[in-house]
Amino acid sequence: MPASPEELFQRLNDLDIAHETAHHRAVHTVAEAQDVRDKITGGHSKNLFLRNKKKQTWLVCTLEDKPIDLKIMADQIGAGRLSFGSADRLDEYLGVLPGSVTPFALINDPDLRIRVVLDAAMLEHEQLNFHPLVNTMTTTISSVDLLKFVRACGHEALTPRL
Repeated sequence: MPASPEELFQRLNDLDIAHETAHHRAVHTVAEAQDVRDKITGGHSKNLFLRNKKKQTWLVCTLEDKPIDLKIMADQIGAGRLSFGSADRLDEYLGVLPGSVTPFALINDPDLRIRVVLDAAMLEHEQLNFHPLVNTMTTTISSVDLLKFVRACGHEALTPRL
């Protein structure tokens, strides 16, 4: 069973990672979240669940307003041709639904099947915001603690400037 938001918060506490969570209506896209995000300080993200022809799976996290060209990004991260992963694969690999993609879902990847990419420009923000496994909340943590969490899940993130 995938972790619940409460289990995620406990894991953050166990790692001594400060976090604050705001509850809000469900938001599925960056555009839908505009009125919600304005009430929460820090960098806001968009998170892409991708795969390549070799069936390697990628989680790419960047700032919400960052234009993404999958061809250019694939070259930057050495992925080959990328496309969006299916909802079924997202559920299988990260245990979340579309609209809830988040680096916090790495808690559900103990087999380390996901390759993680965190945009260097995003990491320049002191505070970052992500859904805590569901899209009816937003959790704020520091960029330093995001890296700590990713490592605690067993992953080493690539951090290119996308």
